[in-house]
Amino acid sequence: MPLLNWATQHRFKPAPAPDLVWYAAYGSNLHFARFTAYLAGGHPPGGADTFPAYPGCRDPRPPRRDQPVELPGRLHFALESLVWTGGMAFYDPLDTGRTPARAYLLTSAQFADLAAQEMHRPPGTELDLRPALTQGRAHYGTGRYETLVCAGHLDGHPLLTFTAPWRTAEAPLNPPSASYLRHLGAGLRESHGWDTARIAHYLSTRPGAAGRWTEGEVTGLLS
Repeated sequence: MPLLNWATQHRFKPAPAPDLVWYAAYGSNLHFARFTAYLAGGHPPGGADTFPAYPGCRDPRPPRRDQPVELPGRLHFALESLVWTGGMAFYDPLDTGRTPARAYLLTSAQFADLAAQEMHRPPGTELDLRPALTQGRAHYGTGRYETLVCAGHLDGHPLLTFTAPWRTAEAPLNPPSASYLRHLGAGLRESHGWDTARIAHYLSTRPGAAGRWTEGEVTGLLS
C-alpha cells in the first residue's frame, strides 16, 4: 500500500493541467456507494433524507481505478454535518500519524465537479489545479472543504484531497454521530480490509471522537 509523504513531496514544479488525477477520500467517501452519489447524483446511502440530492458530475462514469493509500497526517472531527449530523472528518497533513484513504482515479473534469459539490457549488465549471499542484496546498475559499491539498503523485498522477484551512489544534472539534461512524467503518473495511477492532481503535482515538466515543462503544456500533 503506498504511503505518501506530504512533508517531503510538497515542492512541486509548474506543470500543465493533468488529464487524470487521484482523489484521496478519507471520510465517508471511503465507501464506494457513497462516493458514486457524487458521480451519478442522488442521495448518499445512510445520510439524512432531508439533505438535497447531489446533482452529480457531467461525466457520471465510475473511476478508472481505485486503491487504498495512507496519507501522512491525522484525521479529526469538527463542525456539524448537514448530511450525518455530528462532526465531519477533516485532514491535517502536517499532524503526526497516518490517515487511511481510498484513491479514486478521475478525469480533471470529474474532480472539478466533485470539488464543486463538496464546496456546495453547482458543478460544471473547470477548476484551476495549478496552485495546489505547484504549492502543495491551495485555498479556494474559507469554507470547510475549500482547501485543496496535493499529497504527492501516484503512478504519475497527482493525488489530491479536500480539507479545511485550519490545523487540528485550531479546529472546532465536534464528536461524530453513530451513523457517520458506521459509514466510516464500512468504508475502512471495504477499502482497506480492516477488522472491527482496528477500525474501532482508529476512529475512537481521532480528535473530536476521543473522550466522547470509547473503543468499546464504536465496536458495538460496527458489530
